[in-house]
Amino acid sequence: MAKTTEMVVCVGASTGGTEALREMLEKLPPNAPGMVIVQHMPEKFTAAFASRLNSLCEVEVKEAADGDPVLRGHVLIAPGGLHTMLERRGARYHVSVRNGPLVSRHRPSVDVLFRSAARNAGANAMGVIMTGMGDDGARGMEEMHNAGAFTVAQDEATSVVFGMPKEAIARGGVDRIAPLDNLAREIMAAQARF
Repeated sequence: MAKTTEMVVCVGASTGGTEALREMLEKLPPNAPGMVIVQHMPEKFTAAFASRLNSLCEVEVKEAADGDPVLRGHVLIAPGGLHTMLERRGARYHVSVRNGPLVSRHRPSVDVLFRSAARNAGANAMGVIMTGMGDDGARGMEEMHNAGAFTVAQDEATSVVFGMPKEAIARGGVDRIAPLDNLAREIMAAQARF
């Protein structure tokens, strides 16, 4: 897949993720790569979560709507109760927000986002899997890794629940394991290498 000028970051989190995401996003500069996040959360809560993050961060944070572009300095949070996928039009990425069955017991599902990134962004993507229970995202991260994406898992010491990162590591889909306070640095370093 031809490289575009932009890198896109896909992030998955669950239990403990709301505060972990806040910590990571607060460290990102306004020119951070465009980002799409699946945080397991019920409907109606994601808009308020995005709004709160937007008030705290230098990057712009909003709840994703179908067709939103993925832009540098912008973070899209998957709405509760809907799957969010990364799609490509020419050299630009946007999100597709759709209903659908539960995947890995979740909607939104990290696996759905990560698989779409593997398919539509390949080596232009970076995957980050953070604190969370269960294994949502482990298979999708393996697919991202196999498609040439750079993949990072939050370490056990800084994870509230190490389930999701542990499963992704066990499947062999993780390039680097990093503590929570280094994740923003990993993202910016990956963008600099891109």
